[in-house]
Amino acid sequence: MSGERDRCVEDLLQQYQRQRSGLAELHRRMQEVSATAVSPRREVSVTVNHNGGVTDIKFTGSAYRRMTPQELSAVIMRTLHDAREQAADEAARIIAPILPEGLNARDVVSGRLSTEQLVPSSGPRMPQVVREQLAR
Repeated sequence: MSGERDRCVEDLLQQYQRQRSGLAELHRRMQEVSATAVSPRREVSVTVNHNGGVTDIKFTGSAYRRMTPQELSAVIMRTLHDAREQAADEAARIIAPILPEGLNARDVVSGRLSTEQLVPSSGPRMPQVVREQLAR
């Protein structure tokens, strides 16, 4: 019995180490997320990092000089929005494989999920086969 328990504990520890390593890799990949969007008429490009923070803004050509401050502001804000959407899409692609069934990665990344969706009051999300085994 003790040997079986030791093997079980060892298996759990190995599983924990694999998950921890996987999460470290996921964290690294998420930190590398970056996206650049260019305005439709190419007046400006905006680059954001994994959480949507602006890391670069570039003005190309001289078309932006002929714009009113309001026009330029609108172009920058729209381009920033596009860059953030691209970064969120990339982050969602990275985390999608590890999410429980039924969770939308894009909703997770954008923060649109309720507490009930993330942590259901009915209990933890489990594959159907696990639920069937627990019901026995």
